[in-house]
Parts: sequence; structure tokens; C-alpha cells
Amino acid sequence: MNEVNNFFKSAFSVDGVIFGFDEGDLKVLLIKRGEEPYKGKWALPGDLVYPNEDLSTAAGRVLLELTGLKNVFLEQVRAFGEVDRHPLGRVITIAYFSLIKISDYEVTPASFAKKAQWHSVSEVGDLAFDHNEILSACFGRLQEIVRTRPVGFELLPPKFTLTELQHLYESILETDLDKRNFRKKILSMKLLVDLDETQEGVAHRPAKLYEFDQKRYRAFISEGFSFELKESKRKALSKMKEGAIL
Repeated sequence: MNEVNNFFKSAFSVDGVIFGFDEGDLKVLLIKRGEEPYKGKWALPGDLVYPNEDLSTAAGRVLLELTGLKNVFLEQVRAFGEVDRHPLGRVITIAYFSLIKISDYEVTPASFAKKAQWHSVSEVGDLAFDHNEILSACFGRLQEIVRTRPVGFELLPPKFTLTELQHLYESILETDLDKRNFRKKILSMKLLVDLDETQEGVAHRPAKLYEFDQKRYRAFISEGFSFELKESKRKALSKMKEGAIL
């Protein structure tokens, strides 16, 4: 019986990877831990699951308690169960991720979250626990999703330009896309509605504004598509030069 009891000495936690898009940059919400372990380190918002709590409920509760965000749709990605991933004992964590419009939410850190703020995904440093690995896995999941279903509705403002949409895809795919091919592909999908409006208050020539066709958008989410584009000539030449150097 004692041997069996050892199997019930593991704890469970949930971690949230919340992506947003702002100023042409893909960002992730991090908290600065105000208590040990890893006090003062940046981390993903996460905490232990109560014994009488299911995982999805815990994911929403923890996000609310640490960041103030509520009514956020969270998609489960995978579990992380390395034996020594937590310094206080065996903790198996389940990672969730979400895509939100940063402007729609006010971040208010609480509990052991000393701070909560958005960080550029490309500039995230050394995080607490194994959170760099968790972030990488969820970012990889986002890169898979963007090739098979639209994601802009969750990240862009209601009205946006084709350049803003292209910057979103480039941030997620981590590559420069050919402008002409991108626009041809996007417009051929009949996913956008031309609002017959242009930007206001910009120093450059105002660009046309679009919004998503919600009916087509929902259809693509349920049916999926294949979104493969050529890289820009600048990116392709850069890779060729790197290959020549190597």
C-alpha cells in the first residue's frame, strides 16, 4: 500500500501562454514572481491546481488571479512532466495558450505576481522553471495554426491594413514574406472586406482599411486551409549568402 501511495504525491499546475500583437510585434504576457521559488524572475502566469478543481477551471482562475484577465478562451497544448522541473517537488504542468487583442484587456497583477506586462516574443530572456520550453512549444503550435486557419481576428484591431496583416504573419512565422505574393494570396481567399476607408492621421500615404468577413472566417476555422507563401527576395538572398559562407 505504501508503494501505491507514492503515486499520489505529485502536484499539478497550469501555465498560460497569452499572445498579443501590438506595434507590429508579437508579444507574450509575463509576470514577475514576488515569492520563491524564482523570486524576481519573469515567468508565465501559472500556479498549482486545487485538489477539487478541474484543469480548465484552474487555468482560468490562475490567469485571473495573477493578471486580471478574464473570459479568455484557453486552448490546451500539452503537458510537461520532467521530474526535476520544480525545485519543491514533483509538479506536472499543463500548458494553455490564447490569442487576444492587447487593447481589449487591462492587465492588473495580483497575488504573487509583482508585475505583469507584455514582452516581445523575440526578446524574452531566461524565464523561471522550464517556461522557456513551454513558451517555445506554444509558439510552435501557433506557427502550425497560422498555416491552416486564420488568426488575425483575435490579434488585430477591427479595421486594419494589409501591411499590418502581413506584419502579423511575419512575426508569427519569423520570416519576411514577399509583399506581392502575400497580398495576392490573402485577397484571393475572399476573407477580407474592403471598407472603402483609409487610415487617418498618418505621416505616410494613407493605406486602405479592411475587416474580416466573419462568415468566411468561421468557415475557414472549421474547414481549414493551406497558407504557404514565398519568402521575400531579401530573405531568400540572405539565406543563400549564409549557405555560401557555411
